[in-house]
Amino acid sequence: MSSTPHSVAVPILEVQDLTLLRGKQKVLDSVSFSIQAGSFVAVLGGNGAGKTSLFRVILGLESLKTGQVRVLGQEVKPGKASIGYMPQMRELVAGQFKGWNMVAAAFRGGVCGLPWYNQMCCAQVNAALAAVDALDLAHRPIATLSGGQQQRLMLAQAFLDDPRLLLLDEPLASLDHARRRDTVQRIYTYARTKEMTVLLSTHDMIPLQGFIDYILYLVDGRALLGRVEEVMTAQALTALYGTPVEVVQAGGHLFVVTKEGGDTLHSCACEG
Repeated sequence: MSSTPHSVAVPILEVQDLTLLRGKQKVLDSVSFSIQAGSFVAVLGGNGAGKTSLFRVILGLESLKTGQVRVLGQEVKPGKASIGYMPQMRELVAGQFKGWNMVAAAFRGGVCGLPWYNQMCCAQVNAALAAVDALDLAHRPIATLSGGQQQRLMLAQAFLDDPRLLLLDEPLASLDHARRRDTVQRIYTYARTKEMTVLLSTHDMIPLQGFIDYILYLVDGRALLGRVEEVMTAQALTALYGTPVEVVQAGGHLFVVTKEGGDTLHSCACEG
């Protein structure tokens, strides 16, 4: 399903020599890459690799030791309307707050003051809910929804205001296998229709197979960007990890494991 993006090939996101410290620890270490407009990018990496920190940097929420981040050619600032963001799932404490109102609360989130639910707002909220198959959740209290249903509402929030760049941090985490594939299909379709660029972090690449244009692989704050066939190789990942890595094919899937054993890091379908 993946295809060459139809948008003009100009970088929507440019990261140059990015270093982020927490105390004396390097969370991101001299990271540089450029992403073309209209791309669908899978952001891979284990816990602590720097995926969420990278998203926070792109949102302008972190102070850098070195480096520069530009979105649409401009230095990033907090609350930038051209970026949609879905954080990692957190339990929502909302009592009887309805699903529709939760999504609508994010309308024009960069503008101070109470939201005004005019005709344009209502249309955008309904379109975002429909895009993630959540219209049936609109009038249900948040407290009655499952984690996966709440996840869909948070994804709908990220779609509001037609952002040019979508940062989705583990949007598939609370979903079953069938819903994961369906959700990726919906994100892909919506993004292509709206000419959005998507960075989607995940621990499991299988639901994304056939949709993604590039992989951005993070290890201990270091990053490698490329097409699947360029990144998912023993040679490329060994250089990134700084330790021997194997990419093993089994049962129609690729499994990435360290030579010493350890965790299975990621897997992806490899038919064809």
